[in-house]
Amino acid sequence: MIEAHGLFKHFGSVRAVDGVSLRAADGCITGLLGPNGAGKSTTLRLLSSMLQPDQGSAVIDGIDLATDPMTARRTLGVLPHDAGLYPHLSGRENIAYFGKLCGLSRERVQARVAELIDDFALGEFADRPAKGYSQGQRTRIALARAIVHRPRNLLLDEPTAGLDVMATRGLREQVRQLRDTGRCVLLSSHVMQEVTNLCDHIVIIAQGRVVAAGSPDQIRSQAGQEDLEEAFVSIIGSTEGLE
Repeated sequence: MIEAHGLFKHFGSVRAVDGVSLRAADGCITGLLGPNGAGKSTTLRLLSSMLQPDQGSAVIDGIDLATDPMTARRTLGVLPHDAGLYPHLSGRENIAYFGKLCGLSRERVQARVAELIDDFALGEFADRPAKGYSQGQRTRIALARAIVHRPRNLLLDEPTAGLDVMATRGLREQVRQLRDTGRCVLLSSHVMQEVTNLCDHIVIIAQGRVVAAGSPDQIRSQAGQEDLEEAFVSIIGSTEGLE
């Protein structure tokens, strides 16, 4: 489970995150939805401990990131927006390196890498340098790398950005499978189709603040709209001029 309690983050005079509180449950895909610049990526960076909040706290499986960050990080798998692969390493080596960083033994790393390459159908390109990968190949390797240590919680920042239709469908299925094994999945997106197809719970952010949260049906009911996209537009429209 991933929880945020009153998170604030400023960059100079800009309030990137303005008191965000949310809860992402186990066995559930929670979507962090909002327009570009709403604070989604910054919120995920705070929850992953890549950034430190100016105020507020983040708790992962009951572990406070501020007081025990190393233990909390071991429960997390993170897929950054840009994939973040080492370009001169192969996909296999990228996954193995992160397994070692997460404290897995050499034997366990080898077993997990082989398992993930098989599960994610990476064999065709796993031994090529990552610098030659397509966007879809980079994302699939990055997702495998994020779960090499079998984390209970996943943070995915716009996981299908730049993917073609088939790669998007494949990645969505992989994320659903992770959810179905009981993992907590928190992903950011500004693509309504993504949220509609994947998410069990939605948190809508505008101007760094949570402006709505609930199941897709609850979001539609709150906005008085039958269509989720129309509900999102209505909710975001009502926050214009929010200060």
